Amino acid sequence: MAYLGDGASNMAYSWILAADMAGLDLHIAAPAEYQPDCSAIALTGPGSLTVTDSPEDAVRDADIVYTDVWVSMGFEEEASERLESFQPYQVNKQLVSNAKSDHTIMHCLPAYRGKEISAEVLDGPNSIIWDQAENRLHAQKAVLARLLS
Repeated sequence: MAYLGDGASNMAYSWILAADMAGLDLHIAAPAEYQPDCSAIALTGPGSLTVTDSPEDAVRDADIVYTDVWVSMGFEEEASERLESFQPYQVNKQLVSNAKSDHTIMHCLPAYRGKEISAEVLDGPNSIIWDQAENRLHAQKAVLARLLS
C-alpha cells in the first residue's frame, strides 16, 4: 500500500498502526518536512513501513494508492506552502502507472480535484472512493444505532 501526501497527518499515523497490526507493507511518500516521526514508532506486528520522498518509489507495484487532503483544518495559513510542497505527490494517471495494473485508489474525502488527486483518477475505473465513503456511512450509522439503543 502506498500513502502519498502529509506523512505526519492523523491518516498517515492511522495507516502505520493498521499496517503494523494487519501485516501491510506500507510505503509513505512525503516531503522530508512532512514525514512521520519514525523515532516515535515501534512496529511490533507483522507489517512493515518504508518512508520516502519519492512518490514513484512508494507507488511502484502498489496494490492500493491512498491520499488525503493536503491542507487539513487548522493548517489553512500554510495552504500556499503546502500546495507547493505536495505538488509532486499528486495522485494522477502518470504516477499510478507505476502501481500494479489492477491497483485500487482510495481517499477518505473530501477530495480536491486537481490538487491531491486528479479528476481522471478520482473518477477512474480503479477508484473505490465513493464505495469507501458509503461503507463509512453505514459503519457510522451502526455506531449511532448502538449508542442510542
